Amino acid sequence: MAPRAYWKGTLKLSLVSCPVVLYPATTAAEKTRFHMINRETGNRLKQQMVDAETGDVVESDQKGRGYELRKGKYVEIEPEELEAVQIESNHTIDIESFVPSEEIDQRYLNHPYYIAPDGKAAVDAFAVIRDAMKDQDRVALAKIVLTNREHIIAIKPLGKGLLGTTLRFPYELRDEDQFFDDIKSPKITKDMVELAGHILHTKAAHFDPGEFKDEYENALKALVKRKASGKKIELPEPEERPSNVVSLMDALKQSLKGRGGKTSAKSHARRATGRQRSARKTHRAAARHRKAG
Repeated sequence: MAPRAYWKGTLKLSLVSCPVVLYPATTAAEKTRFHMINRETGNRLKQQMVDAETGDVVESDQKGRGYELRKGKYVEIEPEELEAVQIESNHTIDIESFVPSEEIDQRYLNHPYYIAPDGKAAVDAFAVIRDAMKDQDRVALAKIVLTNREHIIAIKPLGKGLLGTTLRFPYELRDEDQFFDDIKSPKITKDMVELAGHILHTKAAHFDPGEFKDEYENALKALVKRKASGKKIELPEPEERPSNVVSLMDALKQSLKGRGGKTSAKSHARRATGRQRSARKTHRAAARHRKAG
């Protein structure tokens, strides 16, 4: 049985439109969760909203939503007043443009959603939009309203459906300069870069999320199971940090032990340099050929 749709509306590309549904592409259902309990009774605790000034418990019918104008001064906003902020994209994903995927800064990516046609009658129009996007090899940008907030959503084909990823707005990103400006630019020798490059080469792989293991989650499950069976939990000894200071060059050399050593690093660098020279020669030969023609 398919999960309940998170959002229903219409996907539009110019005059072509079709009903679609959105499903969250991620889930935290398998995460280990803890509840607050009363140590004396073992019963679960429940939270209550309390007036910050009087300390009185506030009942649900007295709860409201307010925006802080200044310290301690709020303007109350009613639910129907929020509904008055009608945005055209409330129930429509209207594709506005198509951009190369490599132009989307990874920092803007937020939450992923699966987009599927809503009913058999929508399949044809959905397939037309999806397949046209496959041919163009571009990402669609559109607006969508989720939980009373407008978002930009990037849409691209994924198998038989579409993958939509909400994007952060520029004001939500911090400027990297405030974190990077103080980073110094030390003089690094060519040998160090070559050694580090060889380490990278020995660790080259392909992206495979199936290799990711949540070791902490697994350890939590094991701890809960052990505690529930009445077994004692042994606390690990705190690890001692190494006190000896190793030079950067020594650390690089030690990292290469068992991987061919510095000689292999140099030969790897020579091979890379040789490939670059060969590529430059090929490029020059092609240029001469075009000029001669």
